[in-house]
Amino acid sequence: MSTYRRPPVVVALPAYNEVARGRARVAQTRPVDRPVVAPNNRSNDTAAITGRAATEVWHRPHPTPHRQGRHRRPARERQRGAGRRDAGHSMRRNAAAARGSATVPGRLIVLVPAHNEAQGISEAVTALLRQTYQPTQVVVIADNCRDETARLAAQAGARVFTTYENRHKKAGALNQALAQLLPRLASDDFVMVVDADSVLDPHFLTHAVAKLSADRRLGAVGGVFRGSSGSGFVGHLQRNEYMRYARDLARLNGKCLVVTGTAAVFRAGTLKEISAARLSGKLPTGDGVGGVYDTTVLTEDNEMTFALRHLGYTVLSPKECSLVTEVMGTWGDLWRQRLRWKRGAVENCFQYGLTRVTWRYWGRQLMTLLGVLVTFAYLGSLVYTVVAYGGIHIQPFWLAISSIFVVERVVTVRYRGWKYMLASATMYELVLDLFLQFVHAKAYADAILRRERNW
Repeated sequence: MSTYRRPPVVVALPAYNEVARGRARVAQTRPVDRPVVAPNNRSNDTAAITGRAATEVWHRPHPTPHRQGRHRRPARERQRGAGRRDAGHSMRRNAAAARGSATVPGRLIVLVPAHNEAQGISEAVTALLRQTYQPTQVVVIADNCRDETARLAAQAGARVFTTYENRHKKAGALNQALAQLLPRLASDDFVMVVDADSVLDPHFLTHAVAKLSADRRLGAVGGVFRGSSGSGFVGHLQRNEYMRYARDLARLNGKCLVVTGTAAVFRAGTLKEISAARLSGKLPTGDGVGGVYDTTVLTEDNEMTFALRHLGYTVLSPKECSLVTEVMGTWGDLWRQRLRWKRGAVENCFQYGLTRVTWRYWGRQLMTLLGVLVTFAYLGSLVYTVVAYGGIHIQPFWLAISSIFVVERVVTVRYRGWKYMLASATMYELVLDLFLQFVHAKAYADAILRRERNW
């Protein structure tokens, strides 16, 4: 076996890493040595970001002149790479044949925005590279990382794109990468965005690409997520909550209100259409320069769903597109996460106004607000009854109503097993319900009073 080994590399898109304002890090660069033929034979840029315009950054103490001539890998290593590409092409042909179509699906590029995700990035990349439908390339977007995220991602087999002076978190990081990627992709290519703390099940991409290829008006396919293990009681409550959400989606055949930000697949042409619509004023302008994701909002996935629906697309989260995502480890982390989710959803409604698309979302927010008011009225009545009458007297009617809620809790968690069903009958999960009602109340108050937003 050859002992030749290439050093770890970080692939940088040139606009932000080599030439941006003359402040790029000192590094020796050279052209990518071997452009790879794409599965559909449409281009010789592997993922549209590793072609001739892209560079590999070799981190050395001092820059040294690059020797002339084209550097080639050993023959045995080149043969292994060609075999992997042929296998990927074969998977795409098989996927097309399974749908009764002779058309080979386009290239699929996976973008993984990551900020200090060294703990889980290797597992996330490995799961992507083991998909039954092989992505053309996995790109980890290292955004203001101060840990080993970039090195570990490259070691796991991903390309790494480093953001440049990004101040807009996940949405800004994605916009920087997409600005370089989309011009090099054809409209029928695919782009996946997946969180760095999410691990896809093996058949996710196979089903997502099949759904998108079968319906041109389908704008995005999102994931159905389960909660990761650990984090004690608060983690357990989130896993039950996610299981109920997955059950609801399965009953609705994947119809969803929001394409989750944990994992979603789009056509490249759809993302280009969103960018053009922001520039034309058909959609909210976002960053003002045609960025696909709106950097002014708290919940970019919810806003992206609004954008897709206003352009006439539908969205779907089929049960086959499953994954595991991280749960919040403490009540404080869960409070901040859900406060951002709820306030972001409310502000997205105000952002778009009352339209043929948003009226359902407005209705949902009004029902949630009503639920908050009823909860506080109920708690107030309990306190009044105890103070005024020295105790609580249970009436048969209200006992019967309460039993309905008990049955609902038991039935909706049955996929987790009989032990969880028995535990749910005790209604201990009311702790999370009350917690979320307080989160919702805070979110509505913050949005109405326009308090400073924090993420």
